[in-house]
Amino acid sequence: MASVVAKVDTQHRDVIHDAQLNFYGTRLATCSHDRVVKIFEIKQNGQSYQMADLTGHDGPVWQVTWAHPKFDNVLASCSHDRKVIVWKEMNGKWPKIYEYNQHEASINSICWAPQEYGLILACASTDNNISILEFMPDRTWNPVKIQDAHKNGVNAVSWAPAAPTAPITQPGVQRPPMRIVSAGNDKMVKIWKRTDNDWVQEAVLEGHDEWVRDVAWAQTVAQGCATIASCGLDKRVIIWRCKNLDSKNWTPVVLPLFEDALTHVSWSLFGTVLAVSGADNKISMWSEQGPDEWVKMISDREDDVDNGTAMNN
Repeated sequence: MASVVAKVDTQHRDVIHDAQLNFYGTRLATCSHDRVVKIFEIKQNGQSYQMADLTGHDGPVWQVTWAHPKFDNVLASCSHDRKVIVWKEMNGKWPKIYEYNQHEASINSICWAPQEYGLILACASTDNNISILEFMPDRTWNPVKIQDAHKNGVNAVSWAPAAPTAPITQPGVQRPPMRIVSAGNDKMVKIWKRTDNDWVQEAVLEGHDEWVRDVAWAQTVAQGCATIASCGLDKRVIIWRCKNLDSKNWTPVVLPLFEDALTHVSWSLFGTVLAVSGADNKISMWSEQGPDEWVKMISDREDDVDNGTAMNN
């Protein structure tokens, strides 16, 4: 069973939708239905104090995400108000350094690219589109939009790791192109690849029977494969594996059926543990005990999900 190390009284006036620690675990950002983003400093003894209230959104704020510390203290937030805001700490304050408002509906998910690519943010919207926002050398932002990425809305987006799926040993061989994975209300998971300054659909992964609510690309290679997890309203978690991305051959492994709709999947830093949460407010953690054999490690209740081994489809 998990134990509580510390509690943070955020004093949000409504439901908290997201809470994210920075790279070092010293700052916590939270966002809420009250339209406010809050930042807290977290001490080693578990104590915390509020550093800033960030106001600028006109609707519920769904998600916050920290950029890599090589870009200093940079935070992004997205909202039902159709806006993405990028904030940066300067002299103890958190001014807005960029606002993107070119979507026609709620922006549901944001994710920073691996730091090797630079300061680049992917955004998923209910208007069916994905935006890629890149901070350029001339200190401007260059937005590129993937039109009609998913019918009926895009719920989540996640970046592939920058490292290749196999070590590069030959001089002059470059890293593979940038890739992202997205999930939508069309029941699909899609892989997108950047070619020049455009993004093209590379693969469509079908296996869910309802809206796919979240997707996460593991940032390390396991079993010699790229690994993606997805979850949805169909109570399923699917783990997708691909040995050679250029082959577009993704193999699904389905975890035992959950009891309620699922909303979130998240990989551990080394991609060895998958955390799953859902509409029933329960969390379970899954570990790979052997090739494509996933076993539940821990949950907030022993009867959350029947213990078992994932099945290859």
